[in-house]
Amino acid sequence: MDNLISVEEAARRLGGLSKWTIHGWLSKGRLQRTKVGSRTMIRESELNKIINDGGKSPVPKRRIE
Repeated sequence: MDNLISVEEAARRLGGLSKWTIHGWLSKGRLQRTKVGSRTMIRESELNKIINDGGKSPVPKRRIE
C-alpha cells in the first residue's frame, strides 16, 4: 500500500516547487490525486513517477479540432 503525502510535501520533495504548481499538475493530469475527506493527497508512487521521469511525465493528449 502506498503512502499518501500532502500537496505541500510533494512540492518540497520535487525541489521546492510551489504548491500551486502541484495543483496545476493535478488539474492537467500529470499527477493523480487521491481525496481523503476534503484533502487532496498524492500517492508516493505517483510522485516517484515524476521524479524518475525527470519531470517529463506525459500530459494527456488533447483533441485538436
